[in-house]
Amino acid sequence: MIIDNVSFPGGQHCETTALGAVLRHDGLVLSEPMLFGLGEGLGFVYWDARNMDFPFLGGRVKPAVLTRTAAARLGVALHVQETGSPRKAWENVTTALAAGRPVGLQLDSYHLDYFTTKVHFGGHFVALYGYDDTHAHLVDTAQQGGTVKTSLASLERARGERGPMTARNLSYTVTSPGGRPDLARAVRKAIAANAHAFLTPPIANVGHRGIATAAKRVVRWLDRSGDPARDLPLAATLMERGGTGGSLFRVLYRDFLAEAAALTDDENLRLGHRLYAEIAPLWTEVSRHVAAAGKTGEQDHLDRASALLTELAGAERHAMEVLSRVGTG
Repeated sequence: MIIDNVSFPGGQHCETTALGAVLRHDGLVLSEPMLFGLGEGLGFVYWDARNMDFPFLGGRVKPAVLTRTAAARLGVALHVQETGSPRKAWENVTTALAAGRPVGLQLDSYHLDYFTTKVHFGGHFVALYGYDDTHAHLVDTAQQGGTVKTSLASLERARGERGPMTARNLSYTVTSPGGRPDLARAVRKAIAANAHAFLTPPIANVGHRGIATAAKRVVRWLDRSGDPARDLPLAATLMERGGTGGSLFRVLYRDFLAEAAALTDDENLRLGHRLYAEIAPLWTEVSRHVAAAGKTGEQDHLDRASALLTELAGAERHAMEVLSRVGTG
């Protein structure tokens, strides 16, 4: 069972790639930055816990929230199923495929055959467009190979894994509305809502407050790590190349704002775009210094990363204050 014409060329981030693939098959073609922005995807979290080997810097909202939000903004019918039963989980998938619909899946990438870096990440997404007696056929990011396949056994393990950010064999299908959605209206509402969430974080390690928290904590990372030569370069890679589109998702959001500015005449939106065009390269500098600190053991690199993060906390707060006024003029 293989469904034709399921693809999302050049996808950089797993969740937008999966959503983009199933939407394209249903006739709604949108860019990855547009999907990310409509999903109100930009965020920040500094996550450290006793059971973690090393802190995690996240630049987006929680898994599946982006998909649900983007679908709502577009007026797309999103049918989500979760179950603790592997048998029922596979039945949900095969029923959708038999009806001619590709399926979005949330799973743990650790178990997928084509992943060469074996790190548990339960918030990974793929689009499933077919299967045979032994393998499932998937659409993943360009970095992971684009059109790929994994054994049915590995897919079952990936879907059934439990731990941080995992879901209970989550799968979804979409049904697009007739006609083109009002993107100008949708982007204005998404931008304002994303800005409000970023500016009013519930705790100090989220949003602009989280960036300020990271600025204080990053200076201690050489001591925090049991293996700085491994942990710090890995953290930097996740910030810059781990499916983020670059600069911890700031490049994707910058490009979304550029598309949005072409759809609606709003000075606050144009200014917000210019500000994020200045912000994105600074995150690349942060990741460069974090990686260098791990490779050299030199504290100065973490001090520089801290100073940049302090600057970014203020710059992103200002940019989001500007964007919170989109559509109010």
